[in-house]
Amino acid sequence: MATHSGSPTKSFWPTLLLAGLLAGSIDLIFAIVYYGKSGATAQGVMQSIAGGLMGRDAARQGGVQTAMLGVALHYLIAFIWAAIYFAASRRLPVLIRYAIPCGLVFGALVYFFMNGVVLPLSALHAKPWPIRLNWWVIAVHVFGVGLPIALIARGRGRSLSTLSGSS
Repeated sequence: MATHSGSPTKSFWPTLLLAGLLAGSIDLIFAIVYYGKSGATAQGVMQSIAGGLMGRDAARQGGVQTAMLGVALHYLIAFIWAAIYFAASRRLPVLIRYAIPCGLVFGALVYFFMNGVVLPLSALHAKPWPIRLNWWVIAVHVFGVGLPIALIARGRGRSLSTLSGSS
């Protein structure tokens, strides 16, 4: 495979980085503002993310270090979701062709998977059912996570088809 600057291999990582940073930032900023209205601090929000790995009490006791761990974990998760969408879009061109509706559905799937599978299996031991339907949080996952990832993937898909000479 060629290694010129427009190669698919080289363009994948910056695009994935952009999608993960954008989706992760929208979600994190929303969480800090939304839960801040209920009295949570930014550090507390970030520590609660780390709590998924180390447990709620240990995360609260860890100070700034566990808050930073929470931020790192949050962005890692965002990059993983972006990579999943990108990988799926290589096999299912409909994800690129209909990026807006597919991105909206993907964002909802992210919300339900995180709340129905990931959080119950985490050290937080959230109840798997019934999944709490928080419409504001769902909306942010739909419009602030799934949609940006899909639109960035679509932009990448178009640039790759231009490079390969297809229309």
